[in-house]
Amino acid sequence: MANVRTLIVDDSGFFRRRIRELLDADPQIEVVGEAANGREAVDQVRKLRPDVVTMDIEMPEMDGIAALREIMRRYPTPVLMFSSLTYDGARPTLAALEAGAVDFLPKRFSDISSNQEHAQRLLREKVKLVGRQGARRKAAAPTAPRETRGTAPRPGTAPPQRPAARGPELQAGKVRLVVIGTSTGGPVALQKVLTRLPAAFPVPVLLIQHMPETFTEAFAARLDQLCKVKVRQAGEGTPLRAGEAVLAPGGMQLGLRRAGGQIVTRLFEPTPSQFYRPSVDIAFDDAAKVLPGHVLGVVLTGMGADGCEGARALKRGGSLVWAQDEASSVIYGMPAAVAKAGLTDQILDLEAIGPALARLRG
Repeated sequence: MANVRTLIVDDSGFFRRRIRELLDADPQIEVVGEAANGREAVDQVRKLRPDVVTMDIEMPEMDGIAALREIMRRYPTPVLMFSSLTYDGARPTLAALEAGAVDFLPKRFSDISSNQEHAQRLLREKVKLVGRQGARRKAAAPTAPRETRGTAPRPGTAPPQRPAARGPELQAGKVRLVVIGTSTGGPVALQKVLTRLPAAFPVPVLLIQHMPETFTEAFAARLDQLCKVKVRQAGEGTPLRAGEAVLAPGGMQLGLRRAGGQIVTRLFEPTPSQFYRPSVDIAFDDAAKVLPGHVLGVVLTGMGADGCEGARALKRGGSLVWAQDEASSVIYGMPAAVAKAGLTDQILDLEAIGPALARLRG
C-alpha cells in the first residue's frame, strides 16, 4: 500500500516540526512538504499534489480558509483543518467545512484525548484514512486537476451524480421520528439534507453529530439560519416537536424518554468506555425503545461504525434504516458498517435523502 503523501501548513515553525515528528513516526505516512502561510500552501499543493493537507486556520498573508477555497477551486485535495476547540473557534471552523475541508483537528492534543499517545495515534489514523480516500478519488478522476475558475467538487467526493428520480416513498403513519447520525463530513451533509425539509415537516428530527461540546451550539445556530425547520441544541427534557430538529450537545450522551404524553430528550454523562460523545448507537437504541416500529434512522458519512448496533435495535423493532452511499460519502465508514451488516432499507445518494424525507406526510 502506497504511503499517504502529506503537506503540513502552519505559520508556527514549532508546530510544523511537532506535527512532522508525529506523522513521521508512522511508516505509512510520508510528509512531502511544509508551508508557512496560505499562499505557500496553494503553491506547494500545485507542485507536490499531496494526498492530504493539514492546515491552520489563522495565518498571515493568506489565511487557511482563503487558501482552502483556492485549493478546492484549482487542485481539489482533502484538507484537515487545525482548530481551536473554543466557541469562538467554532465559527471559522464551520466556515472551513462549508468551504470544502473534510474535517478538523484540535491544535491541543489534550482536546482529543487525555492520553497523549492515544491522541497522537488518532491523528495519524485520521490523516491516513482521509489521505487514502483522497488518493483513490484522485486515481479514479477522469480529468486532471483544474486550473480554471469555477466551483470545485468537495474533496473526497465523486463528481455530482443525478439521484434517482424520486427515491423511496415512506408509508404514511409509519415514521413518527427521524434520527440522523453522522461524523466526518457530517456538518455539510446535514446542511444539505435539512435545507430540503419544509417548515411544516410533519415529524421531529433528532441529530447526532460527532462534534466537540464547544461547537454544537454554534452549529445548531448556523443550521437554524439556513433551514426552514427550526434547529436548536438539545437540553435536558427538550420536547421533540414536528417541524423542529434537535441537535445533541457535544460531550454528552443523548437518549429519549416519555414525559406527560411527549417524547423528550434525556442527557447523561458518558462512561469512560464510550468513545463517541454523543453516540449514534445510544440515540438509535433509545428511539427504538420509545417508538418501536415508528423510527427512521439515517446514517450519513463518518469514520468508524457508530450507529451499526443502534440500527440493529431499530430493525428488531420494525423501524426503517437508510444509509448514505459510498460515492457521495466523504468517509464511507459508518454507512458502510450498517450496509455490510444488512440493516439498510435504502442506500441513497446524499442529494436524494433530503427530497425523499421532504415527501413524508403525517
